[in-house]
Amino acid sequence: MGRGWRILARVSRLGTSLLGTSKRGCPCSGVLWNTEAKKSLHTSPKMPPCDFTPEKYESYPYAHILEVQKENLSPMATTFYQKPLLLNQGHMQWLFDFEGRRYLDFFAGIVTVSVGHCHPKVMAAAKKQLGRLWHTSSVYLHPAIHEYAEKLTAHLPGSLKVIFLVNSGSEANDLAMVMARVYSGNFDIISFRGAYHGCTPYSVGLTNIGQYKPTIANGFGCQSTMCPDVFRGQWGGSHCRDSPVQTIRKCSCAPDCCQARDRYIEQFQETLKACLPRKIAGFIAEPIQVQTGFGRMGSHFWGFQTHDVLPDIITMAKGIGNGFPMGAVVTTTEIANSLAKSQLHFNTFGGNPMACTIGSAVLDAIREDGLQKNSEEVGTYLLLELAKLRDKFEIVGDVRGKGLMVGVEMVTDQESRQPLPAKEMNAIHDDCKNMGLLIGKGGLYGQTFRVKPPMCVTKQDVDFAVEVFHVALSRHMERRASSR
Repeated sequence: MGRGWRILARVSRLGTSLLGTSKRGCPCSGVLWNTEAKKSLHTSPKMPPCDFTPEKYESYPYAHILEVQKENLSPMATTFYQKPLLLNQGHMQWLFDFEGRRYLDFFAGIVTVSVGHCHPKVMAAAKKQLGRLWHTSSVYLHPAIHEYAEKLTAHLPGSLKVIFLVNSGSEANDLAMVMARVYSGNFDIISFRGAYHGCTPYSVGLTNIGQYKPTIANGFGCQSTMCPDVFRGQWGGSHCRDSPVQTIRKCSCAPDCCQARDRYIEQFQETLKACLPRKIAGFIAEPIQVQTGFGRMGSHFWGFQTHDVLPDIITMAKGIGNGFPMGAVVTTTEIANSLAKSQLHFNTFGGNPMACTIGSAVLDAIREDGLQKNSEEVGTYLLLELAKLRDKFEIVGDVRGKGLMVGVEMVTDQESRQPLPAKEMNAIHDDCKNMGLLIGKGGLYGQTFRVKPPMCVTKQDVDFAVEVFHVALSRHMERRASSR
C-alpha cells in the first residue's frame, strides 16, 4: 500500500483532528451577574423563520412509543436526552417532533443528512425511481447504477476509478480491509486511538474506543497508534492547526512550522518497530470519507484532499445518500482486480437502482445549491463564533474543525483540561434541545459536542445556534456557582 504511507510524511500540519486562558470577569467566573444577563438566562433565543408546515402526527402516543422501545428494540441505550425526542417530519435543516415543535438540526442524523432533510430534488428523483424499479441486484445491468458510477468517479482524483457499492460505512470499511489484505499479501492494519469505524466483526478492530469493544476476542490483526491531538495529546499547541481557530494550549512551534508533527511521526515509527511485522496491509487515516466527504470540509470535496494525499482505497457512506442506506468503496483497477482474483465478492443490495438514483441526486444538489462553498463560508463563521464562547467560558476547552464538521470539547477548567463529567454534559445538551437546538455528543470520554449540521444551513442559523449554546453555558455556570 505504497501511496498510503505518504499520509504521515506529507501532512505538514496536524490538522483538525476531528476526532490564552479565558478572560475572567464574565458569567463563567462566578462574579455578580447584571440584571440583563440574569434575564437572558430565563428566555430562549428566537428561532430563524421557516415557511414549512409539518404534517399532523398520526402514530402511537408518546408513552406507547417508550413501551415499544423498552420491550421490542435493542436494549443498548443510544437515545439522547432525559426525555427522548420523538420526531415526526423533517425539512432541510429543520426537524419537527410529534407535537409540531420545530428544532434546528445541527447533528444531521449523525453527520448523514448532507443536503438537507427531504431535499426537494432528492425526493423528486426518489419518487420517480420508486415508480419505475426498486431492486434487481447486480446480476442485471441498469442505467441508474452506471450513470452514478460515472458521476461519482468524476469527483475523484488520480486512478481511483473502480467502485464497489455497499449499504453502510461499516460494510465499506470491512470490504476495504479485505482489499488491503488481499492486495498487499499482509494482514496487520493500523488505525488511530480514539477512532470509531464501525461495530461489525471486522470494523470493530479499527475502532479504538473501549465502550464499543465487545468482551469477546476481536480485532485480530488490528493495531492502534497515537492520534495527533494538539489540545489533549502529548505534543502540539497554538501554532499547529490548519484551521481558522487554534487551540489555546501554548507551544514552542513557530507559525506555519509545526514541530509536533515530527514527534507524532516518530511515535508512529516506534509503533511500526515494536508492535507490527515488517510489512502491513494498510494504515487507516484520512481515506475514510464516511463523514468528511462530499463537500462538508468546505475547502475540498474530500477530506483527504485537505492533507494533499492520494489514498489507495477510499470508503464513503452517510452523506453519500443523504440518509438513504448506501455506502461505497473506491479504489484503483489494480487493487480491484486483485480482489476479483481472490474471491467472488457479491452484495445483494449494494448499488440497487433506488440507492444509485438518490446518490446521483445528492451529487446534483451539492453542485447546484453550492453546498461545498456554503460549508466553507458558514463553517468558518461557525468556528469563529464558537471560539468567542471558548474565550468567555472556562468549561469550553477547545473548538476545532473545518467546514461544517466542528467539535467543542468541554472541560472542568481550561488549565487541567479534565473532561466535563457526563452529568454536566447531559444537562447542557438537554438545555440546548429544550431551546430548539439539536447537537451531538462524542469523544473518548463523551466530553465533546459534535456540531455537524446539514450543509444547507445559513449564518442566521449559526447565530441562533451560538446564542442557544451561550445561554445553555451561562445557565450551567449559574447552577455551578449556586451549588458551591
